[in-house]
Amino acid sequence: MSSLAKRLDSLTVEGELYERLADDAVRCFACGHRCLIREGKRGICQVRFNQGGKLFVPHGYVAALQSDPIEKKPFSHVFPGTNALTFGMLGCDYHCGYCQNWLTSQAMRDPASDVSAQLIREMNPQMLVEYAKKTNASTVVSSYNEPLITSEWAVEIFKVAKQNGLTCAYVSNGNNTDEVMEYISPYISAYKVDLKCMSDKNYRKLGGVLQHTLDGIKRAYDKGLWVEVVTLTIPGFNDSNEELWDAAKFLAGISKNIPWHVTAFHKDYKMTEPDNTTAKTLIRAAEIGREAGLHYVYAGNLPGQVGEYENTQCPRCSYPVVKRRGYAVLDYQITGEGKCKKCGSDIAGVWSKDPTTVGLNRTGFPVNLY
Repeated sequence: MSSLAKRLDSLTVEGELYERLADDAVRCFACGHRCLIREGKRGICQVRFNQGGKLFVPHGYVAALQSDPIEKKPFSHVFPGTNALTFGMLGCDYHCGYCQNWLTSQAMRDPASDVSAQLIREMNPQMLVEYAKKTNASTVVSSYNEPLITSEWAVEIFKVAKQNGLTCAYVSNGNNTDEVMEYISPYISAYKVDLKCMSDKNYRKLGGVLQHTLDGIKRAYDKGLWVEVVTLTIPGFNDSNEELWDAAKFLAGISKNIPWHVTAFHKDYKMTEPDNTTAKTLIRAAEIGREAGLHYVYAGNLPGQVGEYENTQCPRCSYPVVKRRGYAVLDYQITGEGKCKKCGSDIAGVWSKDPTTVGLNRTGFPVNLY
């Protein structure tokens, strides 16, 4: 057993998202893989394991912790102009070759990520909430690795966060289950999903199943959570007009109010062959989203290069109710009741009841808490 595995295994408790089976086996419900885990074995994520017929799960630490603009998640319709305290652990149920957070997400999978042991900081929920208050965060977010596989720890944190008036959210691959959504939905208000492509063949290359994610998006929406969806637009992988159209039409079929972020790919980790995404490609993708009927479409990661697709526009009068550049909010024209100041139409989202608290022209630099 590696030193990283020993360290992580020492930071665990018995989980709640599982059932016991015959012969000391367990069935995990944390993600769509629904792993059958024999005694002494690990799930696909590598951080949930069976010991003595009980499932042990990550607990009591963070491997990433930062307070930065909520627009970075990205959430464009959740308290714009505020900070989100974002924490992460180690491990993932996917193995995306372009993951920018691979050092934490691929722990226990890629030996090159063993150095992530140096990132581990033991903490308790109250400490995290105090960090949120210290940085004037509106929201506490589980991200960086896949939060579904560390849901027991996230819920423990979110319970304390909600008691202190904070909003909570997930940034996830969407590979959820009925059981995990029932478990986390009382404590979160927003759920961002990475819809990686509309090809099941390509999804399986990343370690997932397309239908699981499509079902996960619908499941989160049906739970009453505020859902935003991101598609990292990768040349030659998922950027054809047909595939972008399929993604946009799927989302519009659930609700035209779901924001869709098409974001620029840059070479990272193991995916170094495709070219970086151009502004022209992002604008084409965003135009497809609008043509498909989506009310809120954004082009991200190329600030100042994509025109109106950084802004939130009123779907009725087209007035830019939130103007942005990158992660900075430049102007905010939404009332405390969530309406367009120009025409009075509802703007779907989770908005500040006091628009004067929205931070304008902030630099967007993160506050590193290590």
